[in-house]
Amino acid sequence: MFAPVLPVDIEARAISKTFGAVPILTNVSFRLARGEATALVGANGTGKSTLLRCLMGLIPTSDGSVHLLGQQTNKATVQEMRKVRAQVGLVSQKHNLVPRLSVLSNVVHGLLGKHPGLRHWSHALAPRASREAAMRALERVGLADFAHRRADRLSGGQSQRVAIARAIVGAPKVLFADEPCASLDPSAGEDVMELFFRLVRDENVTVVFTSHNIEHALKYGDRVLGLAQGRVQLDATAASLKPADLRGLYD
Repeated sequence: MFAPVLPVDIEARAISKTFGAVPILTNVSFRLARGEATALVGANGTGKSTLLRCLMGLIPTSDGSVHLLGQQTNKATVQEMRKVRAQVGLVSQKHNLVPRLSVLSNVVHGLLGKHPGLRHWSHALAPRASREAAMRALERVGLADFAHRRADRLSGGQSQRVAIARAIVGAPKVLFADEPCASLDPSAGEDVMELFFRLVRDENVTVVFTSHNIEHALKYGDRVLGLAQGRVQLDATAASLKPADLRGLYD
C-alpha cells in the first residue's frame, strides 16, 4: 500500500529578505506537511526569527513567496489573511500575557483572531462557548484551578502554560513557537516542551519552532532545518541526525 499524501501547510518558494542593503535570508525553499514538527536551528543572526515572521505573513518577503494553508501571503487581501491567521497560533519566549487580567481572560484572547471585538477582551464579556473553550484549554495545560488568578501572580513556567493554552484555544492548524523555553529554567523548559508537543501531536497540528537547544531540536522535531548565513544549510529528518551534525551550524 502507498502512504497517504499529506497536505502541505507551509511552503517557502525561493524567499529572500533584506533590511535596507543587508541580506538576512537568501533563496530559502522548503515544504512542510500537515502534522509535521520542524525545528529551525542556527546561531544568532542567521535569520531564524525573520524566517518565522515571513512564514506567518507578519512581514513581507523581498523576493519569492510564502504559501500558508494554501494562501499566498504576499498576494492575499486583508480579509484573506485574517482568515488564515485565525487558523494559526503563536507561542513565544515572551509570554505576552496581560498582567492585570485573569488567566481565563488571557486565554480568551486567543479567540480574537476568529472573533475580533471587545467581547473577547475579557472572560466576563465573552460568550459562554468561548469561556468554556478557554477552560478546556486550561484543563489541558493543567491550570484550570488558576483560571481566576491574575496573570502577574504566576511563575514563569505557569505563564508559558497559559500562553500555550491561549495558542491552542482556537484549535489552530498551524503553530509557530519562537524559542518557547528560552526564558525558563531547564526543568520548567523541559516540562513545557513535553506538554506543548503532547498537545499538538494529539491534534495533528503542524509546528515550526526555533531553538538553540540541540537536544530539543532532535527530540521534538520530525525534521530539522539548519540556517547559516541566511541560507538553509541543513534539511534532514531528526532521526537521521546526531548532536554533532548540528554543532557546526553554531561555529
